[in-house]
Amino acid sequence: MWQHIEDEPGKPCPNPRVVIPRDIIPNVVNGAVSVDIRSFGVRTPPCTKERPSYGIIGLLHLLPPALAWLWRLVAPRGHANPSIVEKEGMSSEGVGSYWPFATGRRVIQANLILQQILTTPKVRYTLCPNQYIGAWEVGFMAQWIAREYLARRGGEKFSRQQVVPSRCPLLGYTFRSMMVEGQTIGNWFFRVNLQPEVGNEAFDRGTTILKEFFAGQLRQFLEPDLDPLGKTIIDCCLSDASLEDYERLIPYPIISDED
Repeated sequence: MWQHIEDEPGKPCPNPRVVIPRDIIPNVVNGAVSVDIRSFGVRTPPCTKERPSYGIIGLLHLLPPALAWLWRLVAPRGHANPSIVEKEGMSSEGVGSYWPFATGRRVIQANLILQQILTTPKVRYTLCPNQYIGAWEVGFMAQWIAREYLARRGGEKFSRQQVVPSRCPLLGYTFRSMMVEGQTIGNWFFRVNLQPEVGNEAFDRGTTILKEFFAGQLRQFLEPDLDPLGKTIIDCCLSDASLEDYERLIPYPIISDED
């Protein structure tokens, strides 16, 4: 397995994978486990007024379950991914980001992921960028901060005073600001359009890029045996749905109305 497949003659794959049986791992965990938060990370390029891109994801977003399902279907691989051979743009790892290791048909996996979401209403879903937040290069720091912040809060829900709907509906809710270790992280790291290097126009262009990517990836799941709820969610996305539309489709509360 150490003989890496070459991306091109003389250039071995820099990020090889191997699948091994679970039963050869000592003390492997079997059975169900409790999961409070499922996070999804996206490698984002820089986004500026001069070069708008999909690098509009803030430090931490909260996703309604219907939106979380869509993100797992499209599973963007994004910017500066060592596994990507293409030079630019977004590509997809497919359903759940594990499609390269799956067999059968995509729609079967899509249905399984949706049923898992529907049967676990207490799980919350987050979205984080890495590499860039707007014009700022951050590496993996956003994910490290988000992980630390969420772990310290435990299962406590966020209130409507703490979050605001994103300017891009596909990004769910974003934070107004955040305090970590006594340091306040400014709102321009959460609402990327507030960065003077970005602004509303470049942000909206990034929104268009994301919407076009989602539309291109989601149409392949519109098979006859797709779960009817899944078809409704995809149809909503293709019809430029609002954040409220996604919340109504799977009405599991993710935001507390209390102060």
